[in-house]
Amino acid sequence: MLLVLFKKFLGKRQTPHPEISDSQTPEQVVIRIQEGDLRLRNQFITDYQPYVAKVASRFCKRYVDPARDDEFSIALGAFNEAINQFSPQAGRSFLGFAEQVMRRRLIDYVRKEQRFSQQIPYSQFDVEDEEDNIVNPVEIHQAIEQYEKQKGMEERRSEIIELNRCLADFGIQFSDLVDGSPKHDDSRQALFVIGKKLSADYNLMRIMLTKRMLPIKELLDMVKVSRKTLERNRKFIIAVALIYNGPYPYLRDYLYIKDEEEPTEGREVNE
Repeated sequence: MLLVLFKKFLGKRQTPHPEISDSQTPEQVVIRIQEGDLRLRNQFITDYQPYVAKVASRFCKRYVDPARDDEFSIALGAFNEAINQFSPQAGRSFLGFAEQVMRRRLIDYVRKEQRFSQQIPYSQFDVEDEEDNIVNPVEIHQAIEQYEKQKGMEERRSEIIELNRCLADFGIQFSDLVDGSPKHDDSRQALFVIGKKLSADYNLMRIMLTKRMLPIKELLDMVKVSRKTLERNRKFIIAVALIYNGPYPYLRDYLYIKDEEEPTEGREVNE
């Protein structure tokens, strides 16, 4: 449950296209596309390519390169297929439905690609070790992969529990972060940069950790946003700074920063 809240806190929304207003849900955009807006379809698919790559990577359990890997093309075609097949009357979110369609097509692709390899019994890979014992490197490799995956899940869960404990010292709960997370990706990105900059300053972190509060006055000398912005996003910035400053390598992987530039005075962080 904490991992779900953590992901919601970081947010996964894409930056909307000017023709797609902030108030429009993906479901509403898909309806417009189904009514014949071809230009909107192309832009919608383009905007959601990072999402498609994420779904494909998660399915393949490795990074899927949109420029090279067939899995991305399969998933992208399935995303377009989902636009055609989606029905708002079904009561499901479009992205949830699209992910299901993408996973089905990727499963079909993997089955087709592995059809030949599955005809080869694992026993064909048996070898003798130095002590004349029969070992199977394929099975060993799979066992190691499963162990590493399980280990990673446990360590990630441990990091979230520890972060949750640290946040409690500041009177912050994950539910607070979800409720206060900026709706726009560019706003979240700006706060990520501010939180990372705060975490890199020893004196400011010492003040924050000692007084259990965001050093707004001192932080204003380092960033180009208003006091109101810092106060409004206090909990979010504290959480990001704790993640960058603490022993959270798995959680830091979630904090993807597109660039290291914070917002200027003319480009304020929005809700």
